[in-house]
Amino acid sequence: MLSQDQIDTFHRDGVIVVPDVLPADVLTAVKAEYTDLMDRLYDRWHAEGRVPPPGDMDFWQKLLVSYDAGCDWFQPMDISLPGGEIAPGTPFHFGPAVFDMLTCDRLLDMVEDLIGPELTSNPIQHVRLKPPARHLDGGENRAHIMATDWHQDRAVAHEEGDQTQMVTVWLAISDATVENGCLQVIPGKPQMYPHCPKRQTGIADGFLDESKARPLPVKAGGAVIFHPLTPHGSLDNVSDQFRWSFDIRYNVTGQPTGRAHFPDFVARSRANPQTELRDWRVWADMWLAARARLSGQPHIPIHRWSSDSPVCA
Repeated sequence: MLSQDQIDTFHRDGVIVVPDVLPADVLTAVKAEYTDLMDRLYDRWHAEGRVPPPGDMDFWQKLLVSYDAGCDWFQPMDISLPGGEIAPGTPFHFGPAVFDMLTCDRLLDMVEDLIGPELTSNPIQHVRLKPPARHLDGGENRAHIMATDWHQDRAVAHEEGDQTQMVTVWLAISDATVENGCLQVIPGKPQMYPHCPKRQTGIADGFLDESKARPLPVKAGGAVIFHPLTPHGSLDNVSDQFRWSFDIRYNVTGQPTGRAHFPDFVARSRANPQTELRDWRVWADMWLAARARLSGQPHIPIHRWSSDSPVCA
């Protein structure tokens, strides 16, 4: 649980850093699940002649060799469908270890302290695996690979979620440092800023005082928890190692998630505990059903901004 001082800081600054959020067994299980996933992806790419034999390479080495070879491991490892076009075979990852992370009691206890006991796991969620910048392809322009533009989480969802009580939890799976591209924020809970297409959808130029930016390093297993209007981004990874995190959100059950075409689930309910989802396979099936439904429909944009806004000129 959070202390009263932590709760007060969150409501004042819009952000707190909390160490030791994920128990060691949850963290270990997530790493093992992704190691197995990487092994299977790498073996397939090797069979296709795209990467060299694995030999005794570990998870990180396979990840880097695959990236250098042009193999896209991000979408197969992500815990969401993409914001762009969705095909019947669009890959994603939903496994028991990730589900246990999303429903971890200590994590939910802290979220409950901030927005109450009726909690939905919001479908706006991603894995973040950021390679060392010196390895980036010259044409690389993806926010989850490079530094992330300043943005607000409420802004990169649909307007129907603008009044929803929500928090973002940025979970560090490896140590996040200034050198390897940790999260940075501008404390406070300002109004919604206009956003424009940049590397991703980011706050329009001239609206932020970036001199107030504060980097937030955090050890593996810790979390940065912030309000959906807190401006944030991430730095470039200038280290020699990957930086690994998850970006997840929770909202008050019954309120719009801001991305209704993707599935959510009840992670905690003190009033109706029987509504809590306990089976990761049901969660995975919900996303499989969403993929089947959306792959046959016109593309649904994931936010409300467009490049023809006057502030984007």
